[in-house]
Amino acid sequence: MDLNLSGLLPEALLIDLPEIDAQHEEIFRRIESLKLSCFGSGPVSFADFASLIDYLEYHFASEEGIAKAVGVDFAGHATVHRDNLHALQKAFAEVRNGARDVHSFLRYAEYWFERHIAVEDRPFAASVKNFRAHAGDGPRPVDSS
Repeated sequence: MDLNLSGLLPEALLIDLPEIDAQHEEIFRRIESLKLSCFGSGPVSFADFASLIDYLEYHFASEEGIAKAVGVDFAGHATVHRDNLHALQKAFAEVRNGARDVHSFLRYAEYWFERHIAVEDRPFAASVKNFRAHAGDGPRPVDSS
């Protein structure tokens, strides 16, 4: 997969799984695009917010698919993803109803992903790379993530 990073994903957040790094870049690109449009004079596009949430679902499913393909235990990580999606969907409903500011929603989403990549995706990527490196070597090492 050709990685076309635009620089929105800080190097410190690259996890060395190109398919996932590209998706992380896309998440940050979408958040940045929403921030820029929210500071403009036009109305907020709720469709773009919904599209971000849809993309997050796709991204989470991609990580889960990779985990299944290599045999990495993903139950805890999947729970974190489900909890985040639920929180973002709830917050988005509040944005739509005027109970939450769009900027706080975007700040939360951006911070959550930065922390999630650094704390949870980095060990996940290490496990995936470990399993890929040892494919065919007999019993797989125990996953610790």
